[in-house]
Amino acid sequence: MGKRVAIVGFGQTYQRSSRKDVNGPELINEAVRTALEDAGLTIKDIDAIVIGNMDHFEGVNYVDSWSVEGSGGVMKPIFKLTTGGTTGSTVAMAGYYHVASGIFDRVLAIGWEKNSESDTTGAIVTAFNPVWERPRFGGAIAGLAVEASKYMHNYNVTERDGARVAVRERLHALNNPYSHLHQEWMKSMEIEQIVDLLVSSEENQMLAYPLRMSDMCPRTDGAAAVIFASEDIAEKIAPRPAWVVSTHNRHNYSLLGDIDWDNNDTLEGASKAVFKDAGIKEPLKEIDVCELYLPYSYAGLKWMESIGFCGPGEGPKLVWDGVTDMDGELPVNPSGGVMSSNPIGATALLRVGEGALQVMGKAKDRQVKGGDVNYAFTTGFGGCNWADVMLLGKKKPS
Repeated sequence: MGKRVAIVGFGQTYQRSSRKDVNGPELINEAVRTALEDAGLTIKDIDAIVIGNMDHFEGVNYVDSWSVEGSGGVMKPIFKLTTGGTTGSTVAMAGYYHVASGIFDRVLAIGWEKNSESDTTGAIVTAFNPVWERPRFGGAIAGLAVEASKYMHNYNVTERDGARVAVRERLHALNNPYSHLHQEWMKSMEIEQIVDLLVSSEENQMLAYPLRMSDMCPRTDGAAAVIFASEDIAEKIAPRPAWVVSTHNRHNYSLLGDIDWDNNDTLEGASKAVFKDAGIKEPLKEIDVCELYLPYSYAGLKWMESIGFCGPGEGPKLVWDGVTDMDGELPVNPSGGVMSSNPIGATALLRVGEGALQVMGKAKDRQVKGGDVNYAFTTGFGGCNWADVMLLGKKKPS
């Protein structure tokens, strides 16, 4: 067994549709400086850096090289990763493993994206097989629309069920000053009223049935940075670090037309492995808070079932009963999640960082359960059907 590892610092930028005030290295530096300040460290204390983004979105390669002035990586080991929507969580896993291996004591994990300077959909389409898939799958939304339609058909799920998830995410985002979307108008209405408005308004454009504009995540400029430290020094840096209890990922890429849309087997498999490591038998009762990579509303129903928080078809009831709200039994995405901020290379790393804040009791207005968080469950998900899961805890793993 390797060394035990904890998160001791987290930083993020303000997420916006366009950050014209900064270039790429400056955006990265904003997150790095905040993470270092949070941990009370300087860049000299960092042993190595792992960085990731979707470089073909911006059309600029070798981010690990040209961003060194922003990342602080001059004359340090730097490792670059790109794994689609999971880039941020894969960067986190790599940071964790570099420390757990004993090679480094302090590793800085960075994720970032400037979607305002990219053709995101055009780039995503190139990931599909040019003969069998590309003519049919118009970017990320196509596969998600198929998944949502199949789920609705199987369990009599309605558009209102999806809208309820969207409302939860946007209401939670109002507590997060870093979030991209701040829909203040929701404050003056009841949840049922907002749901009815979203499913009936002609202004809420239908993009690909059943997905309307409000069901989808935005395109965001932003960056995040997380500092991992070994057990030898973690508690000297942070009085209440967030320990990595377990992390797993699963890949299962095939032609999208061959995917079993009834199941999310990669998320299910990675979640089961993490729960087994932690000895968790009843996830709904034992997990205190989740930061889940939910790129669209219906994922907040179906993927809850895949993780094991409820049975097949029971996701809507869980959400309507308020279980996943800020004051519920299992708050989901107190930060507002992916549906409120989506700087793709940083998106899944934000889930890890926000989960760490909950465990460390530093989430401020979005803190749940009075700061008494034993376990935070975080995920990343990629459009080619892969999943990363990281469980964070208050107690050092045995």
